[in-house]
Amino acid sequence: MNIFSKKPNAKEALRESRRELTHATRGIEKEISALQSEEKKLVAEIKRTAKTGNETATKVLARQLIRLRQQIANLQGSRAQMRGIATHTQAISAQSSVAAGMKGATKAMTAMNKQMDPAKQAKVMQDFQRQSAQMDMTTEMMSDAIDDAIDDDEAEEETEDLTNQVLDEIGIDVASQDLKEKYALA
Repeated sequence: MNIFSKKPNAKEALRESRRELTHATRGIEKEISALQSEEKKLVAEIKRTAKTGNETATKVLARQLIRLRQQIANLQGSRAQMRGIATHTQAISAQSSVAAGMKGATKAMTAMNKQMDPAKQAKVMQDFQRQSAQMDMTTEMMSDAIDDAIDDDEAEEETEDLTNQVLDEIGIDVASQDLKEKYALA
């Protein structure tokens, strides 16, 4: 161990752990494959000795076959445990990433909350509403002043004709409504 090397961070440690688990799993799988091929050879040898009638040799080989199969089963269990550990490690990594993301989001939200003082924001909104209302009043006054300056009976008549035309297009008869209103009031 090198005492001058820096301590690995969590991401590097996870990567190294994953690499070691993958290497160990591959080693176990190679061992299982070798034992399975040995099992096939042993089964063939048991069949040969059984054909020759050598009962004691067949029993010894059968015991070896049983032990060999137990070793294979044990190694398969170890391989399953290694894969489980790898999956667990991956899940921890994902949770760590989520936690880091939440930490960053929390910092950003905190910074935004510090910048956005509720009292200041309420004052800005009130000022905006007041200025908007003042602008609307100014615009209306200017529009009325322009209308008064241009106050042309011809323009008013033209506007009324256009309004009646639009209302006729949408199916409202203004003249008949005006007559009904006059007679209803009288």
